[in-house]
Amino acid sequence: MKTATIRQKFINFFQEKGHTFIPGAPIVQHDNPSLFFINAGMNPFTNIFLGNQTPTALRVANSQPCLRVTGKHNDLEEVGVDTYHHTLFEMLGNWSFGDYFKKEAITYAWELLTEVYQIPKERLYVTVFEGDKADKLDADQETFDLWKAYLPQDRILYASKEDNFWEMGATGPCGPCTEIHVDLRTEAAQQKVPGSTLVNADHPHVIEIWNLVFIQYQRQANSQLKSLPTCHVDTGMGFERLAMVLQGKRATYDTDAFQPLIQAVAQAANTSYGKDPKHDIALRVAADHIRAISFSIADGALPSNHQAGYVVRRLLRRAVRYGYQHLQLKDPFLHDLVPLVVAQMGEAYPALVEQQGLIKKVIYQEENNFLRTLAQGLRQFQHFRADAQGNMIDGKAAFQLYDTYGFPLDLTMLIAQEEGMSVDTAGFEEEMKAQKNRSKQAAEKAYGDWQMVHGSERSTKFVGYDQLETMSLLLAYRKLEKQGHTSYQLIFDQTPFYAQGGGQVGDTGFLYIGDEKIAVQDTRREEGLIVHYTDRLPSDLHSPIKAAVDREKRTLTANNHTATHLLEGALRRILGTHITQRGSYLDAERLRFDFTHPEKLTQTQCEAIEALVNKKIRENIPCIEERNIPFKEAKAKGALTLMGEQYGEKVRVITFDPDYSIALCGGTHVPATGQLGFFKIIAETSVAAGIRRIEAVTAVAAERWVRHTQTQLVTIEGLLKNPQDVVHAVETLQKNYKKEQKAVAKYKQQELQQAQKLVQQHIQKVGDLHVGIAQVKIN
Repeated sequence: MKTATIRQKFINFFQEKGHTFIPGAPIVQHDNPSLFFINAGMNPFTNIFLGNQTPTALRVANSQPCLRVTGKHNDLEEVGVDTYHHTLFEMLGNWSFGDYFKKEAITYAWELLTEVYQIPKERLYVTVFEGDKADKLDADQETFDLWKAYLPQDRILYASKEDNFWEMGATGPCGPCTEIHVDLRTEAAQQKVPGSTLVNADHPHVIEIWNLVFIQYQRQANSQLKSLPTCHVDTGMGFERLAMVLQGKRATYDTDAFQPLIQAVAQAANTSYGKDPKHDIALRVAADHIRAISFSIADGALPSNHQAGYVVRRLLRRAVRYGYQHLQLKDPFLHDLVPLVVAQMGEAYPALVEQQGLIKKVIYQEENNFLRTLAQGLRQFQHFRADAQGNMIDGKAAFQLYDTYGFPLDLTMLIAQEEGMSVDTAGFEEEMKAQKNRSKQAAEKAYGDWQMVHGSERSTKFVGYDQLETMSLLLAYRKLEKQGHTSYQLIFDQTPFYAQGGGQVGDTGFLYIGDEKIAVQDTRREEGLIVHYTDRLPSDLHSPIKAAVDREKRTLTANNHTATHLLEGALRRILGTHITQRGSYLDAERLRFDFTHPEKLTQTQCEAIEALVNKKIRENIPCIEERNIPFKEAKAKGALTLMGEQYGEKVRVITFDPDYSIALCGGTHVPATGQLGFFKIIAETSVAAGIRRIEAVTAVAAERWVRHTQTQLVTIEGLLKNPQDVVHAVETLQKNYKKEQKAVAKYKQQELQQAQKLVQQHIQKVGDLHVGIAQVKIN
């Protein structure tokens, strides 16, 4: 059974059981600084378990890509070295949010495994929570008794809290779980040693494949457990392990999830899998890492030296080094595997298909860049090895490999391990810290120190909600020199200029000092300061300065910011309350709004959303602005928050009809919605898996868009001689064009056939060859 079929059978089975299939969320967590990547199937549903989000369906099934490279689940050093660890893996899951519980979950699991996938029943074992005295919990007798309907009691095993009690964290929802294990050993091995003695004993062929978690408690801050009023089911089945079982393989790398990739690299390296242990490790690393890299880039994590991007770069360079050193692949090769990844997984994860060109291009550039320094770095490593005291690479040497040759620390540690050595990681960290301090000092020098003008403080009072002009005092400034361009940053005691934030661009405008007029080109918030960018300083630094915002631009920008609030309200009413904002950008010309949704919007949905927003505009709803509201009070009102955004104890709440739109927001808005005039969606696209984007225009830009579209339509009608039905006329034109294309193709084929006959008529024997030479003309 191919992996694509295995995945689809899982989805079909649970859809038949009344579950709503939800596509996997993007693995990159852009708005969660504590978690770069989704590392468990339950991550996308955390807010539901915490009670912060209402589920769109009570029964859900999904296939969730996960990435484990950092943190306590980090097994990177084992990936490729053994035959079962992976960075990226898929988790198949079915979920019940207060609907069914233990009996149904167990029944579904048994039916799917034994009847749909036809895994032999005699090879299955289950574990059940044995209870815990510290938590005053008895053994999960209910689950034990439910399993007795399917398995003999000697294959239902009690297990400890460590193995069979799941917790989200130190506090929060939790509960007992039951795990399903399968014995893949030969019959002779099974008769010799009972499988029950090998469950949870890290045996490579007696493995867990499915965990059914019964969330029925709340772990409180005092560590005590409290029963939940509503119980949930959260299951997770390792897709690659399941494929290994169903395909009769001894390792996940032997399944069709990895073999096409392994064979492609082996062919490029002129080797074969299973021929040489070092070759096999390199082949497994490449096959594993290219999947993780492709998914990460598709979801927006490009290789870099920061956060999630650094993880992607580490994986890529680890794979390139294995290929270079063990497979003698001296040219970029990983990017050639991207079409295989897309062919295998693109149907289930369309972001791979949509971003294929970008993924391949980014990987090629990264490979090419790293290969330029890899050989030099490896030679330098050998010098450091020769100079090493004992079996340890010096921390300074490891840092030089990182700083000069782009070797991540774990790559240096891996190479050292292969040489029977270790690395002074503490010394490396000291060097890294010292470099950061040097960089900070250099940056301060390059960008100049702040020059104080009035007082010694640099805090600014923002008054731009209430007025667009102020008389301000210049507190401080500094000069910027960058790429031959000189600019200045200015800080005032008070300002009407809005600093870029919340998706809204910073204000522009002018500073007036006597007859002098200086353009403010941008306003940003840096280091907690409101910073104004200009290309020159006022000639008089000490007199009051008139700071005036560009009113027209501010008005048009406010139109678009208000429109994002009205749009979000419409999305939640028409598509569902699962809609969550995942980013926005708005200026005076247009707005862009990213949101969670599993599928492309239909034309009918777009029209309904557009119609509802315009209805709210015509209602001329006044803006209710509340400042310094306690965060808890705002949440109690139902105010929407932006995922990943940090809020203080006091917040600003913007409301356009309490029954339609309430949100925490620091941006600028219109006094009433009628000012927007008209709202028009101009594009609806995919940003990443499960993330959609709407682009729209309002007011003057919307009017301009309608006028342009109308002009185009009138022009087309004129070219078609003003038909009564222009759409029908264009369709007829297309049909006629296709007919003519077919006729031309047929004519050309006839010409080719005539040319072939002419050549055949001139065939002569020349030695042992038959040669046909003729002059032909093809139009």
